[in-house]
Amino acid sequence: MGPVCGMMPGVSPSVTGSTPTGAPLGRHAVKPLTFDPKKLRGLSERLIVSHHDNNYAGAIRSLNKVEEELALVTADTPGFIIGGLKERELTCGSFARWEERFRATGMSLAGGSGWTILGFNFHAGDLRTYWSGNHTQALASGIPLLVMDMYEHAYHIDYGAAAAKYVDAFFQNINWEEVNRRLERARKAATVLTA
Repeated sequence: MGPVCGMMPGVSPSVTGSTPTGAPLGRHAVKPLTFDPKKLRGLSERLIVSHHDNNYAGAIRSLNKVEEELALVTADTPGFIIGGLKERELTCGSFARWEERFRATGMSLAGGSGWTILGFNFHAGDLRTYWSGNHTQALASGIPLLVMDMYEHAYHIDYGAAAAKYVDAFFQNINWEEVNRRLERARKAATVLTA
């Protein structure tokens, strides 16, 4: 997520409530990397640390600011302001066929803005590949299991405009155990949602 535009400077309200993870609204913390970025294949430590410290941490700061601003919304707040804030609050067949489509979806975003997402669709009860562009679209009834960042900053330091090489490196570093853990959690949640 990029920086949020149009925020009122200096506003730091007391925000009440919490997120599903238990973090107080507007008080999300930047989580440290859970792996050694030096050990990834085809992705430099510089790229990963830059992405974590600048893009991810910036997104967390932006989310906190958006939640603070949303806490100030009143009945008199213009709709376009609420809409802009909510927009910023928000990204199978055989494995070989899925991978082919996931890669193709990613390449369709190369040089542009967006993410490629493997998500569990609660409504359909299955896995689907989606794209989310310009920080605006998200699956309404689903949960992401695997997300590939296709914004240029995600690969330009290591690969320049060679996005396909970045996609190859991305696939070499997928932690399938984590993806499967997320899938199992989604399936459990689906049984509750559809009961």
